Amino acid sequence: MTMYATVDSPLGELLLVGEEVPGTADIALASLSLPGQKGAAVVQEGWVHAPSAFAGAAAQLREYFEGRRTRFELVYAEGRGTEFQRRVWAALDAVPYGETVSYGQIAGRVGASGAGVRAVGTAIGRNPLLVVRPCHRVIGADGALRGYAGGLERKERLLGLEGALAAR
Repeated sequence: MTMYATVDSPLGELLLVGEEVPGTADIALASLSLPGQKGAAVVQEGWVHAPSAFAGAAAQLREYFEGRRTRFELVYAEGRGTEFQRRVWAALDAVPYGETVSYGQIAGRVGASGAGVRAVGTAIGRNPLLVVRPCHRVIGADGALRGYAGGLERKERLLGLEGALAAR
């Protein structure tokens, strides 16, 4: 069963979508979208509005936006994306709070240097878990902010919250 909830944030109302983890009471987060985001999830017929199922995720997001959380402890839905995208997303998960890396550095970490940088950028752009999977921490090799499905202004806000803008 697919469930969803909305959570207020400084970036606007976030849409959280998840699925029940078989045999448990846990919800696996499948998507976290920002308003107006390119490729954002849209509530579908048959989805269940279940704010209480996302109470833990909502609390962690609140703590993050208040500057009291630097790492998310959430269960993510499995089987999303291609094998290559999952490798790129795992590399994103490894980028520490308050730090930035370049697209080329991520490409090197997943063994896709050179022409693979473009494929890495595409995989990052398809990240279904904005904010909690920190694609906002990836910047251009020259230190410039580059693409973000939620918009560059939001990317800048997230990096500012983490104190990463000064590190560029």
